[in-house]
Amino acid sequence: MALRLGDTAPDFTQDSTDGSIRFHEWAGDSWVVLFSHPADFTPVCTTELGEVARLKPEFDKRNTKTIGLSVDALDEHKQWIGDIEATQGCALNFPLLADSDRSVSELYDMIHPNADATSTVRSVFVIDPAKKVRLTLTYPASTGRDFTELLRVIDSLQLTDGYKVATPVNWRDGDDVIIVPSLDNEQAKELFPNGWDEKRPYLRITPQPNKSR
Repeated sequence: MALRLGDTAPDFTQDSTDGSIRFHEWAGDSWVVLFSHPADFTPVCTTELGEVARLKPEFDKRNTKTIGLSVDALDEHKQWIGDIEATQGCALNFPLLADSDRSVSELYDMIHPNADATSTVRSVFVIDPAKKVRLTLTYPASTGRDFTELLRVIDSLQLTDGYKVATPVNWRDGDDVIIVPSLDNEQAKELFPNGWDEKRPYLRITPQPNKSR
């Protein structure tokens, strides 16, 4: 069964390029981005893994760990790592699960038979420190992912977990936000003393509360 938002991310133990990983224990108190690849030695995957490695400082700022998955064996992963560094200019600095038995792929419904009966699609799961699934994305094998978008989503999730706000279209960290409709104006005055621009009673725009201006 497919995982849905708010579900607990299933635990598993699987080999990786960083040794055996027991997922929940490895994740600890961090956010996690778990993302799958159709196969080793494929061009789009090679570019994606290099980009995630380059973005590690940005994920670190957000208390977020990244972990990849491919259905090939560990020996192939270790050979592929050299290609990633040589072609992308950045060494792999996060674990890549060797899911040759497809146990994790099946647990997370990463194999879509109508697309490919044996390889994983480009699945993405953002998982919070409580091990709850907060975002799911599925890309076709032919389309590389935009990992800066995942950083944006994590920024939004972490902000909205801490404040009674939602983030509007194309929001970036530091932009104005929306006061959630569940707060009436009296409650909003206590939480947002700098006020807001009321476009409609349900659409109240206010500066991002954890940024000074």
